[in-house]
Amino acid sequence: MPVIVVANPKGGVGKTTLSTNIAGYFASKGHGVMLGDADRQQSSKLWLGLRPAAARPIQSWDVSDGVAKPPKGVSHVVLDTPGGLHGGNFKDVMKAADKVIVPLQPSVFDIFATRAFLDELAKSSQASKIQVGIVGMRVDSRTIAADKLQEFVGSLGLPVLGFLRDTQNYIHLAARGLTLWDVAPSRVEKDLEQWQALTAFLDK
Repeated sequence: MPVIVVANPKGGVGKTTLSTNIAGYFASKGHGVMLGDADRQQSSKLWLGLRPAAARPIQSWDVSDGVAKPPKGVSHVVLDTPGGLHGGNFKDVMKAADKVIVPLQPSVFDIFATRAFLDELAKSSQASKIQVGIVGMRVDSRTIAADKLQEFVGSLGLPVLGFLRDTQNYIHLAARGLTLWDVAPSRVEKDLEQWQALTAFLDK
């Protein structure tokens, strides 16, 4: 059972957007999916409450008492984590993780916070078993900030799984409990193209 952890110590980088859409991707493949929300804001849990009954099912994983072994009955687990993940919570989450996806926005503050997190992850006792990938979030490729992000990510020696554009599609879909995979592909064609490397990483 793969456990996909979406993590970055910086708040507001797009962890919930990424988590819900990853869960939606797995559900679109017919997998039994469970979405856990370790963030106090419970945004992913709220999103699940908005999800229509007719949409492909995604179960909620209650991790309010800490992250333990995922319950039986599902084949794929996605875990949305809080900003400031560290200490015991960090260790518990990483023990459960098979893959860690790190969303990153093109700002100097996000880059510095993420570098410290990646260094901590590399030093953890679980590092050897975890696959890590970076996803650029809300990136306009025409900006200097995007150039700086490319430069930083290129120095990490980690796979870049894609750069997702800043679009209202994610906002409108989230408000209805939906993902890119719950609507006609023609409506979100550009976004699905940007997910190709990320979905290939998820399917490994």
